[in-house]
Amino acid sequence: MPPVFRFAPSPNGHLHLGHAYSALLNFYRARETGGRLLLRIEDIDTTRCRPEFEAAIYEDLAWLGTSWEIPVRRQSEHLADYRAALDKLSALGLVYPAFESRAEIARLVSAREADGPWPRDPDGAPLYPGECKSLPGDARARLIASGVPYALRLDMAAACQRVAGLTWRELGEEQGGEGGIVPARPQAWGDVILARKETPTSYHLSVVVDDALQGVSEIVRGQDLFHATAVHRLLQVLLGLPEPAYRHHRLICDGEGRKLSKSSRSTGLRELRAGGASPASIRALVGLG
Repeated sequence: MPPVFRFAPSPNGHLHLGHAYSALLNFYRARETGGRLLLRIEDIDTTRCRPEFEAAIYEDLAWLGTSWEIPVRRQSEHLADYRAALDKLSALGLVYPAFESRAEIARLVSAREADGPWPRDPDGAPLYPGECKSLPGDARARLIASGVPYALRLDMAAACQRVAGLTWRELGEEQGGEGGIVPARPQAWGDVILARKETPTSYHLSVVVDDALQGVSEIVRGQDLFHATAVHRLLQVLLGLPEPAYRHHRLICDGEGRKLSKSSRSTGLRELRAGGASPASIRALVGLG
């Protein structure tokens, strides 16, 4: 079977040089290996994702010279797939509702830090400090029935007890980096959110379900997602999904060494195009000339 790759942007802004780099790497890997390249639109965030940004993604990627298989998978059209995965994890007793707001969580963290540093995940966010995991079932049911907003969290301790020796296969940076077997430590993320009351999925849950359903065998993505792979591998094992290989590439940063954002007009593909950039000059800018 030929390898399957994917590029999976969110239509919540215009693409920048970092997106171009990742898209081109996936396109080149598929071409070099005789594989397939899929495009996936990760549009579960209905408050930020907009049709005009999705249309711009297709336009920018075609202008770069990349091509992909159709139809394109749009996450918003497959919420039932994510709900089914969440139900499976719930049946294992690994999911619980947490009712604190973001402001309440911030206050809880602040109170705990009076006694010393509170643990944080690899992205720097504080681990969930609440106690909703210990709420009795009838109390949870009453809160849900009352209409209180909630997030569905993974009971990380219970989940990790089910999985031993968790690892992933890292193929290494595209420019000579070494690969190998990487130990996965999902517990570093604490009780991650899998869904919310108004949205039956999250990035962590939807990405592993999509990759499995689409048969993705090699995931080429940015180094900023390296540590999140531990959570994805845990969910893959719990859900009985196949294990892909991973290749985490370097990030394209701005002049001050910061990761690019979609609000950075100086590195946006549309702005660069309007200024006279060509696909060849974009490839040169990201080191693929």
